[in-house]
Amino acid sequence: MEKKFIVTIGREFGTGGRQIATELAQLLGVQLYDKQLLDPIKERYNLSQEEVDKIKATKPSWWYENVSEDMYKDEEFLVRSLAHKESCVILGRTGFHIFRDEPNAFKVFLMADKAYRRDKVARRLNINEGSADALIDKVDEARENFTKTFSGKTRYDARNYDLVLNVAGLEPKEVARFIADCVHRKIGG
Repeated sequence: MEKKFIVTIGREFGTGGRQIATELAQLLGVQLYDKQLLDPIKERYNLSQEEVDKIKATKPSWWYENVSEDMYKDEEFLVRSLAHKESCVILGRTGFHIFRDEPNAFKVFLMADKAYRRDKVARRLNINEGSADALIDKVDEARENFTKTFSGKTRYDARNYDLVLNVAGLEPKEVARFIADCVHRKIGG
């Protein structure tokens, strides 16, 4: 694909989004950007990954509001800078919102039913189903809070995306190939 493009992937916890994004980036021959984007931000604010996750998951309050807003602006600047330089796949980071007006952006949301995600999370982390349910709820709520806070939108609104895909029962490589085909069709190349 010769034209520069950006693929953003939002996902529910337990859908295998990271694995799908990795496969997709390899198929497209581009870099995947995810939590490693936060490394310079963590250093700037002298925070651990756990502290960053806690700040991002918390609904705005008088203490977190300024720090989290500054962190988001820094993260958005980094994401835009990287995407300006090269084609890439961006996992999370409210990419659908950051690149909402970018004509060469292809925005994806991955979802699956709770039973599928519960089973996948329980097996991957070797935890019981109750713990998996609790973790899914916690992570999904944190991601939704973050998204609403900084985009003013819900990540569950299909109008935010070019493709919303139920991945239950599908292999990550199959999903990645399907998304890659959609990217080629929409953006060209």
